[in-house]
Amino acid sequence: MGVLQTEYDFSLPMGYVDETGTLHKEGKMRLATAADEILPMKDPRVQGNPAYLTVILLSKVVTGLGDLKMITPKVIEGLFAGDFAYLQEMYTRINQNGSNSIKTVCPKCEHKFEIEVQLQGE
Repeated sequence: MGVLQTEYDFSLPMGYVDETGTLHKEGKMRLATAADEILPMKDPRVQGNPAYLTVILLSKVVTGLGDLKMITPKVIEGLFAGDFAYLQEMYTRINQNGSNSIKTVCPKCEHKFEIEVQLQGE
């Protein structure tokens, strides 16, 4: 039996620039829990703007980014649009597939194998 991978490394295409001008690109994202997806629905920012749900979700599941001590909604708001889209895609992929890879089969010999999915910018 395999061990369930619950945390995944990533490298942002552009990177987050903090208030001191430091660039942060390398990070980690964990699998989401049911509470991660349900509890933000009570947040007034989400009730006022449902699109804000993604900001809160990502601030919970991104467990590290460069040298930052905490990943807050403000950090996620400060991402470049391309990096935000990158993290949304990764969130969907790891939480729906349970991995950062896809299973495939060789069309000639029918050997089954997995390949790690690389997003643009990785």
